[in-house]
Amino acid sequence: MHRFGVLRSAMPKVEIVSNENGPNLVLVDGKATTALCRCGQSKKKPNCDGAHKAAGFTAPRAVVNVLP
Repeated sequence: MHRFGVLRSAMPKVEIVSNENGPNLVLVDGKATTALCRCGQSKKKPNCDGAHKAAGFTAPRAVVNVLP
């Protein structure tokens, strides 16, 4: 509860998951909300259009917790 007596809504859990050899997925409360290009070849930047497959993009998987 806020100090003025107003209830706070819970902050969503936000993560960015870099898929192995693929895009960055933005997850909000465990649900993918967008896929962001990280190969640099997408024609729909900042969104992924699957161009990483044809480009032969390789990169390891990684997870970043943005909000708990």
